Amino acid sequence: MSRPLRWRDGDGVRAVDLALADVLRRRDRADGVEPDERVLQAAALASLAIAQGHAAFDPARPELLLDDAGELPDARAWLQALAASRWVTTPGGDAVADSGAPLVLEAGLLYLRRYREYERRLAHGLQRLAAHPSDADVIDAEAIAALFAALFPHARDGDRQARAAAFALVQRLLLITGGPGTGKTTTIARLLLLLLAQAQHAGSAPPRIALAAPTGRAAERMAQSLRNAGTQLRATGIDAVLCDALPTAASTLHRLLGTIVDSPRFRHDIDHPLPYDVIVVDEASMVDLPLMCKLVEAVPVGAHLILLGDRDQLPSVEAGDVLAAIVDAAGDDDALPVASAHALQPLLGIVPATSGTTHGLTGHRVQLKRGYRLSDALDLAPLATAMRDGDADRALAVLRDDALRGVHFHDGLLDPLAGATRDALLAPWRALADMADPAQALSLANRMRLLTALREGPQGAHALNARIEEALAGAQRAPYFHGRLLLITENSYRHGLFNGDIGICLRDDEGATVAWFAGSDGPRAFHPAALPAHTGAFAMTVHKAQGSEFDEVWLQLPRLDARPLSRELLYTAITRARSALHVCASEGVLRAALARHAVRISGLAARLAR
Repeated sequence: MSRPLRWRDGDGVRAVDLALADVLRRRDRADGVEPDERVLQAAALASLAIAQGHAAFDPARPELLLDDAGELPDARAWLQALAASRWVTTPGGDAVADSGAPLVLEAGLLYLRRYREYERRLAHGLQRLAAHPSDADVIDAEAIAALFAALFPHARDGDRQARAAAFALVQRLLLITGGPGTGKTTTIARLLLLLLAQAQHAGSAPPRIALAAPTGRAAERMAQSLRNAGTQLRATGIDAVLCDALPTAASTLHRLLGTIVDSPRFRHDIDHPLPYDVIVVDEASMVDLPLMCKLVEAVPVGAHLILLGDRDQLPSVEAGDVLAAIVDAAGDDDALPVASAHALQPLLGIVPATSGTTHGLTGHRVQLKRGYRLSDALDLAPLATAMRDGDADRALAVLRDDALRGVHFHDGLLDPLAGATRDALLAPWRALADMADPAQALSLANRMRLLTALREGPQGAHALNARIEEALAGAQRAPYFHGRLLLITENSYRHGLFNGDIGICLRDDEGATVAWFAGSDGPRAFHPAALPAHTGAFAMTVHKAQGSEFDEVWLQLPRLDARPLSRELLYTAITRARSALHVCASEGVLRAALARHAVRISGLAARLAR
């Protein structure tokens, strides 16, 4: 008889994780089988792994889930017990896992069956797109060479944006990666113009284009960037007909795929593909494993899928670190098959070509050079590079360099709402009290944000919002006082509001309070009581801020080190800033965060490389 399942306080194991183990235990006893507590413990941890953002549980690295893993079984014996269990299936190769077993053991990882299948299906879908025959034999590079040269005058001098745009002409799957400010959306505007021009010269119908992002805020930012790019390109003399054909709206991925109420399925899937020829997804690092699987399966045969993102940012809140896995599988080699390389020579000059057949996702990724949204007011590049690399000594030296433009280090400050920083932090929000025009108020509201790593606790977003609201409107404030910022926390297609959208409460001429949110045709008004789930938005977690940017960012780290802290979280937080950055932290917590990777257990990269 194996030792009963035991957990320590603080392990983080949830009731739902234990419930899975209890179901398997009862089933064993009902069938006259002695439960193996090692298998039940692993089952609970496989469930917990999903909650912590992993695709699977690694018995060789339980410390990624538990702070104290000292009493757990030896990894080798644990794997042997799992392989022998009737609750665990071990499919070979890319075979579908047996639906009669809730757990899958593969390549040393233990999956909940559903998530193993998401991973297998996603890998298959990406390989399908990558393996689609190149358009090298149909592209007329000479016909669009003049437009290409106008869009990318430095194309033959190693311009990475030009390279990405040219690759999109011949590849059905393309990853465009790079940090903030590297021109990903600028590249997309020019890339889409080339695809439109190619269809025009061929006498074909213009490609049907969809723009999407994981959140409503990120989708609107993408659409606005495309609208701005179209206006700018038209002003430089680019064909107005082509510029007018650029898409001007974007949607969330859920809306693109077609949400079905109370169902995990979407209206568009492998049997009912999306009605588009080109699908562009921004902020791909935020897309979790199940959603990316469903998106890729819904891409029709022959369509282009273009993923934009920064693999150094935080991975998705839900399971998986999909973009990083795809990037790892694609590698740094951007050589093309010989026919494709030859077809692009009139545009790029000499293009590296493979000596034979490409493997995995080779030639499907272009990395743009980093810009980190450089401005005259903010010199973020040195700090962003140090944090991305986890170089604590360098990061601290940069933070303490008074000559660095726009970066302010409040060494050891753990409460920016007290002391000398209080008035500076609250001043932009106090100005909202004098605002009456919704458009102006929304613009001012997005100029500054206080970011934190945690949701709960005295330095979490909830407590900080409560303190800020009290400072602005008093302890006896109305729930929706004039100037209060709101953050939508769930998607509502009925309202056209989505997780991450920011709004502001303003009193109208009759004294009634209205919540205003940005829309494609201008601000939209809602009665506060009719809004979907929401919270305050003066302070936000870094995860919630991902996909947004603000003129000024204050980053407050907790008093003590915490598991959510990582170099990816710090990098994501500081790169939200456009003009000014304030970092409030102790040296010890900063060093601990930069020493930690936001590691996600997944077999996707290895699966794609096969």
